[in-house]
Amino acid sequence: MPIRAVVSAQLREYLRSNQDGLVSLLKSLVGIPTINPPGQCYGQMVKVLQNRCRQLGMKVKVHRVPDGLVRDVAGVGPEFPRYNLIARWDVGAPRTVHFNAHYDVVPAAGSWKLGGPFTPVERNGEVYGRGTGDMKGSIAALLMAVEALRHNRLSPAFNVEYSFTADEETGGELGAGFIVRRGLIDADYAVVCEGAAGSRIGCGHNGVLWLVVELEGRSAHASSPRKGINAFEAMAAMVSHLQGYKRELLARGSRYRDFDGKECRPTINIGGVFGGGDGDKVNTVPGRSWFSIDRRILPNEDLHHVERELRDVLGRAAQKHAKVKVEIRAPLRIAPCVVDPQHVLPRTFALTAQSVRRRPAEFGTTRGFTDLHYFVEEGGLPGIGYGVKGEQGHGADERVAVRDVLQTGRTYAEFMVKGIQV
Repeated sequence: MPIRAVVSAQLREYLRSNQDGLVSLLKSLVGIPTINPPGQCYGQMVKVLQNRCRQLGMKVKVHRVPDGLVRDVAGVGPEFPRYNLIARWDVGAPRTVHFNAHYDVVPAAGSWKLGGPFTPVERNGEVYGRGTGDMKGSIAALLMAVEALRHNRLSPAFNVEYSFTADEETGGELGAGFIVRRGLIDADYAVVCEGAAGSRIGCGHNGVLWLVVELEGRSAHASSPRKGINAFEAMAAMVSHLQGYKRELLARGSRYRDFDGKECRPTINIGGVFGGGDGDKVNTVPGRSWFSIDRRILPNEDLHHVERELRDVLGRAAQKHAKVKVEIRAPLRIAPCVVDPQHVLPRTFALTAQSVRRRPAEFGTTRGFTDLHYFVEEGGLPGIGYGVKGEQGHGADERVAVRDVLQTGRTYAEFMVKGIQV
């Protein structure tokens, strides 16, 4: 049997025989409610990951983000510190591959059929809980990959560098953005452990623009509504006006054909969060209201053009309510990110994924956004996205198949052994 086949069999057998340990690890990670916002239990999570990496013989360093920067970006105090962990297995190879995974999760709501969002349950080959798919399943797979190599006395073909980072769910500026901009990584390639799964290799992601539209009128008693300026009614009119822009997006020709041939269209979501002012009651004219906009940006669109266009639409809508003061702020701007699938990194990784999954590999961009752009656009590294395939991400009953976590871990491990075939 060829040496590569022997190595593959060793890794596959180790992961299969340690499935219970993998599930236990995943459950322990999910059980730590790293909810963002506001950024809970980050210290507890990083301590667990730090200990695990040290047990694997990796050199570990934890970087705390300055509290002032956290306050400026996230709007929270030192009671919610941000930590980013970097671990390294240096084998003296000429090249290094950096693997990144975020450990924060979105808030949990809704009714869960099994367990609870932070009380993970395994049922019928799946693990349920917040973050199982996005993306603690990938963290478990990544840690088990190095464990499988260590157990079988296999050395990776490149130096392995891990980062476990904060705040991806709110843009990643204090996580992946922080470690890239501070020059804390030392690598030649990057693998962000989400954005594609199975035999699909992630070669980029859509951009995103978040806007918050705030309207200020004048409060008054409901018995004398003419004395007030109803900010809620103005907001409702603006949202109604946006429906025309929404229809235009669906009809216009700014579509993008992905690497796999699928046609994608830009999207807009209005009112993901919304609210009023302090002291609002049934018998008051609301003097303040606000709502959010999430605009997803295709790789063939320009972020700045999209923002100007959307602000113009909102400006025209606001003119119809001249007595209402309207302010628009952009808490998040991420440009689209695209990687050439013919680059040696995606081509080489695709060969490994294809071998493990026993299906032809394909390339594509993800409809959401990931931290890949920090490494590719700001860090200048060739990068891809690849992780577990979760179900019901960001929703109730989020889950991941144990088999998929095992195969993802095996893909990482075999890629480490085979290396990048330049």
